Amino acid sequence: MTKDISPEALIRIYEALGREASGKVAVKVHMGEPGGNNYLKPELVKDLVLTVNGTFVDSNTAYGGLRASTAAHMQAAKDHGFTEYAPVDILDAEGAISLPIENGKHLTEDLVGSHYEDYDFYIILSHFKGHAMGGFGGAIKNMSIGFATPKGKNLIHTAGARETNSWLSGGYIQNEFLESMAEAAKAIVDDAGENIIYISIMNNLSVDCDCDNSPAAPEMADIGILASLDPVALDKACVDQVYAAPEEESASLRTRIESRNGTHTLDYAQEIGVGTMSYELVNIDE
Repeated sequence: MTKDISPEALIRIYEALGREASGKVAVKVHMGEPGGNNYLKPELVKDLVLTVNGTFVDSNTAYGGLRASTAAHMQAAKDHGFTEYAPVDILDAEGAISLPIENGKHLTEDLVGSHYEDYDFYIILSHFKGHAMGGFGGAIKNMSIGFATPKGKNLIHTAGARETNSWLSGGYIQNEFLESMAEAAKAIVDDAGENIIYISIMNNLSVDCDCDNSPAAPEMADIGILASLDPVALDKACVDQVYAAPEEESASLRTRIESRNGTHTLDYAQEIGVGTMSYELVNIDE
């Protein structure tokens, strides 16, 4: 962890992990729904991406909006400044591939953009914040919902029941959705092996996701950057940082997490072997 949220600190924390990104590197980010402004700004993350000669990647949305098609998504990436610094790849621009999910309770496969297999190494670069459905969004959400195609997203939201976005009108079971996110994340973790790292930036801590075109204003002060080789440990550490913050600042985000039973994602992810909630927090500022 570092409390310094800067391009230089992002490179320092990447180097502190001790796992070098090699080959063709995908940097999974959220390009930000047009209208919102809390997403990770390219000016903050560009130095890391350039250091690893990486490509910004994301997949199209299932809820509509202005990132629902490849053309619109690319326009959003351009408007938000991502294309100025590095290549941008919408992973499902040419269809989907299936990644198996071993011993899934709800899902047997994770449908991700076909360009996913073009990469040798993955950096899951997440903006930690609240989320209207998941309670919070971090590494697990970024790699499960984030890599999935619209059809894959629908299957995750409905625990494998439907390929359509019926969940937008409430057609889903909360805990099954949370568990399905963990299962889809497991597909990525198992496929990538040691060719993946996880970095989460805790700034602009709104209760709403970057997929919201009109998110609530952040009530908390920025916290810092955390990174790990374990996505469950990373998400758990980020949640713990929220609870360690002054209660008057963190109340809304804590309520959002608790009202959605958000930490159930971590319980289940640990249960199925995505990672562990046990961690040691190392401050690289010291």
